[in-house]
Parts: sequence; C-alpha cells; structure tokens
Amino acid sequence: PIEPPSPQEHGLDFQRLLDASTYKEMFRQDMIRWGEEKRHADPGFFCRAAVEGALQPVWVVSDTRRLSDVEWFQDAYGDVVQTVRVVASEETRKRRNWVFVTGVDDTESECGLDQGVAFDWVITNDGDKVALGKQLEMLVQSLHRNL
Repeated sequence: PIEPPSPQEHGLDFQRLLDASTYKEMFRQDMIRWGEEKRHADPGFFCRAAVEGALQPVWVVSDTRRLSDVEWFQDAYGDVVQTVRVVASEETRKRRNWVFVTGVDDTESECGLDQGVAFDWVITNDGDKVALGKQLEMLVQSLHRNL
C-alpha cells in the first residue's frame, strides 16, 4: 500500500499533531485536504490500511469519520461490525480546549457521521469516569458474549 508522507518528512512534530493545540490547527486543513484527495481516488484507502495484518478477534478502528468508511466495514465484515459513537457536550469539548473553526469543523471530516448511521453504541464521555467506565464495561461484556 501507499504510505502517507510522514510528519518528519515535512518537519512536523508528530506528538503535537495528536493533541488539540494550535500547532495541530495550523496543519489541520492540509491534512484534511490530503485525506480527501486519497479518498476521492480510492474510497477504501484508509479502511484497508486500518485492517492490514490484523488477526485479533476484535478490532477497534478509531476515528472513523465518514459514512463511506462505515459502509466499507459493514460491506467487508457484515453483521459482526459494531458501531460506537463517543459523544461529549459542547461545554465539555470547550473545557478540553476545542474551538469551532468554520471551514474545518463543519466539513465531512468532522461531521460526516452526524447523520445516516444507526450506531450500535453511544458512549458519553463528559468527564464522569465512573459513568464512562460503566458504559465501556457494558460494551466489553457484549463483545465477549459475541466472540
């Protein structure tokens, strides 16, 4: 498979690209544009990369952002696919330093799954560790039952 250019090739700090800093925001639109070009040429590009070499009975594919991604997994793996949406209130997101950016946060890469998917699980992550733990435990127990 074609590997994306590494952050190092572009002189970027990989760890800083993973957080919610202004550093990441400076490059976010370029990263989105690169991803869109790849998806336009091959809608399954990132999905295949996510599962390449995976042999475990349960996979967690995080940060899926588009209906076409969900559909790819459902087409490829059928009824065993469990969709999980993690949500947090806007207030919680702002406490975590999220700031809405027009032209970024209102694009498909950020809100492409806001419609069109009947999620099997919706997990709320508003900072209550006990509540989050209970929700995750229910999900894990369900996965174990279905193995």
